[in-house]
Amino acid sequence: MPSNTDMLSATPLDSLNNAVTALRHSGVIAYPTEAVWGLGCDPDNTAALTRLLALKQRDPAKGMILVAAGLEQLLPWLDGLATDQRQRLEQPCETPTTWLVPDNGRAHRLVRGDHQQVALRISRHPLVAQLCQAFGGPLVSTSANRAGEPAAMSLAQLHASFGESLDAVLGGALGGYERPSTIRDLLSGRVLRA
Repeated sequence: MPSNTDMLSATPLDSLNNAVTALRHSGVIAYPTEAVWGLGCDPDNTAALTRLLALKQRDPAKGMILVAAGLEQLLPWLDGLATDQRQRLEQPCETPTTWLVPDNGRAHRLVRGDHQQVALRISRHPLVAQLCQAFGGPLVSTSANRAGEPAAMSLAQLHASFGESLDAVLGGALGGYERPSTIRDLLSGRVLRA
């Protein structure tokens, strides 16, 4: 259940349908993730990606994570991987895990950044999964904050950072994790962020 702080917002919360409509029209939305509020957009839409990076004041070289409801939504980004490597993405982990996967040419340059890999996560957060299913594919998922600032942990913090600049805000509770996802290299298993 959302805290009282999460109930405070100067703007009404948008429905799942409104959020998906915004995504399909080059919009940038906010939604709760496993640990923090996230910003998202269509990972193939250059205008939306450019706007999201500008809102966050994020260096495009850093790249961004794609989040999906299930492995099937990520298959175009996994072409060329062995079956056991693909299956590793689906295996339950103690904490939410983002996998760095060799880019097969499918990732948009603004999603990949200056890297040869793309960051992929299957979300166990029910609302994120519903959002990806309703949209019909993965979304960009990046913390809702401007570069160098802490990630929003409530709707009040989200509104303080972004005001009316977002196209939709999908309300809901965070997933209860204290830290953003672990980041691991799919091929080596090496942990880059615990």
